Amino acid sequence: MVWEFVFLMVILKIPVIYLCVVVYWAIKAERGPAEGAALVASPDIDPRPPWSRRPRLPRLGPHGSPGRRYARVRRGAATRA
Repeated sequence: MVWEFVFLMVILKIPVIYLCVVVYWAIKAERGPAEGAALVASPDIDPRPPWSRRPRLPRLGPHGSPGRRYARVRRGAATRA
């Protein structure tokens, strides 16, 4: 009975205390000046990745499957000779 009490009252409070310390540190931290970008973009870089050089084909059908090119033809039952 004593170990359960110690576990619930002491060990499980450690994450709560840690959260309180982190929130307090974040509130009291001074805000520094905003830094600029580390790299400047150059205009000679192609914006498309190299694997997408060819244009994409349009998606056909309801889920990207190819659409029908012709209407279905109804066939009669096969007869045995």
